Amino acid sequence: MSTEHQRYSTENQSDVIRRYAAHRGIEIVRTYVDAGRSGLNIEGRSGLQQLIADIESGTADFSVVLVYDISRWGRFQDADESAFYEYRCRRAGVRVEYCAEQFDNDGSIGSDVQKVVKRRMAAEYSRELSVKVFQGQCRLIELGFRQGGPAGFGLRRELRDEHGRPKGLLGAGEHKSIQTDRVVLVPGPPEEVAIVRWIYRRFVNDRKDESAIAAELNARSVVTDLGRRWTKGTVHQILINEKYLGNNVWNRVSSKLKQRRTSNDPSMWVRADGVFEGIVDQVLFAAAREIIDARSRHLSDDEMLTLLCALFEANGLLSGLIIDEAENCPSSSAFRSRFSGLLKAYALVGFSPDRDYRYVEVNRALRRRHPQVVADTIAGIERIGGRVEKDPLTELLTINREFTASLTIVRCFETGAGSLRWKVRLDRSLLPDITIAVRMNRMNNEPQDYLLLPSLDMDADVLRLGEENGIWIDAYRFDSLAPLFELAERVPIQEVA
Repeated sequence: MSTEHQRYSTENQSDVIRRYAAHRGIEIVRTYVDAGRSGLNIEGRSGLQQLIADIESGTADFSVVLVYDISRWGRFQDADESAFYEYRCRRAGVRVEYCAEQFDNDGSIGSDVQKVVKRRMAAEYSRELSVKVFQGQCRLIELGFRQGGPAGFGLRRELRDEHGRPKGLLGAGEHKSIQTDRVVLVPGPPEEVAIVRWIYRRFVNDRKDESAIAAELNARSVVTDLGRRWTKGTVHQILINEKYLGNNVWNRVSSKLKQRRTSNDPSMWVRADGVFEGIVDQVLFAAAREIIDARSRHLSDDEMLTLLCALFEANGLLSGLIIDEAENCPSSSAFRSRFSGLLKAYALVGFSPDRDYRYVEVNRALRRRHPQVVADTIAGIERIGGRVEKDPLTELLTINREFTASLTIVRCFETGAGSLRWKVRLDRSLLPDITIAVRMNRMNNEPQDYLLLPSLDMDADVLRLGEENGIWIDAYRFDSLAPLFELAERVPIQEVA
């Protein structure tokens, strides 16, 4: 369990399991528990890992595993993962029984179908919850509330009740304990606020760089908010962070549903300007950013890459922090801006991070491609005499005032076994009559085919598709958008007659 939800508390699960075992004459000899752990992946699930290890090593002193219900394996986004762990138990000769489900896990068609549905429901529950939580966090950001993380030097986190009344400052490592309480940033001690303003004046008015400012602070025995010595990077972060203006900026980096941590495009950032008291003047902040941005303007692409290459050779790897700490080198944000992302800059100097972040670049490329695909679709309908109205906010297409369509570009990804997969999200909020899903090819540089999915026949929010999906999906698959154009074509009355 990941929270103290009454139904899924470990005590309630244990009670149900004990009653189930007593009723069937089963003796419980061992219990495996993952309390307070997320079920989105197996990392951190020491109980589940130990269960599988005991079974597969042959040291298990039991022949049956009793599980509360299907979702307790985990709410894995790949529904096959929970099936995989059950299979590993059965392969080692250990039977699995579900105590709170309304079916027997006997291998029949009925039980297998219900397990598939339950696994998908468990995954979808987590996805829907993630969407709701994200929307709620966005709303709180717009209201000026802090969403995690340390305050930073010169600022403090203040706890406020549901009516906005201050309740006191939170210290390092302290968190709110009441659900309705909120946290906002406020100016810190006057001496810290004065130092932040001094850093800006020293940088803008006296033209001292970050290294010189850090050296002066260290000479004065001033330490950072973490009690450490100042470096070029820590000074640089103060000079570029908008929270010193009173701006709330969030979602720069995300890791939804326990997936890989990714840096988001600025268009995806959630921001609210001037929502709490700033400690730096707007003009001074803008002047500092202008100086930082100007550092790379006079350098050519080749000169910037030469500096990055030298940094790579000196350190053996690259990161945003390494770049920001380097002397006589543009900041990581300058490389990101010049080369449309740090990953592209890394690739140009021959550095490949341990993690494969190519999908981030693919997603950005597909987002850039989307407006043109929509425009081409509209043009194709209009060429055959149809009429299209596009909602400027949602991009929902109303065709001939008869039906609506939503267009989505679907990234292709490859499994470890080399199979191709696509994940199509159906927008239930817009309720289009047809979802036009453009499935990209293996390289994600050209469309492979098109799916015209009628909402009436689609009862899931997400379709996980392979290369072959059976008649219920492949019946809507086409090599081009010609069938859509035929559907929208206007025929003269005389020709109909």
